[in-house]
Amino acid sequence: MVSYTKRICVIDGQGGGIGSTVIKKLKELLGETVEIIALGTNAIATAQMLKAKANRGASGENAIVQTAGKVDVIIGTVAIIMAHSMMGEVTPKMAEAVAASPAKKLLIPLSQENVEIVGISYIPLPHLIENLIEEKLKDFCQGPSTGKDCHV
Repeated sequence: MVSYTKRICVIDGQGGGIGSTVIKKLKELLGETVEIIALGTNAIATAQMLKAKANRGASGENAIVQTAGKVDVIIGTVAIIMAHSMMGEVTPKMAEAVAASPAKKLLIPLSQENVEIVGISYIPLPHLIENLIEEKLKDFCQGPSTGKDCHV
């Protein structure tokens, strides 16, 4: 069994497309140097993220509430900290657990909700994901090619 030093949690809902794209990029950059946990607000989102090669996955409110405080980094759209977002899939308990987690939160400023984040310019989703992983996580992990362990 592989022993990981750091854990990254990817949270997504609805069809899981954003989460699965993030996980594919994480695997491409970091390989098996970190444990990637897929948490879906529903089973379809979780299944898609597991297909993208997350190490483990779980679905629903309790999975998110119980896991959010036990990881080093949480990645998702800004909707994961907004109760009743994603057409009601994000419950108040889920949003609170993510927001209250001591984990570093890397949130993609993409929202279907009636919320606008001022000061954010439009950048296509693939570029946002690439920036998130290559720029925001570079201090977190050096990647498998350097032979270094992950660090915060």
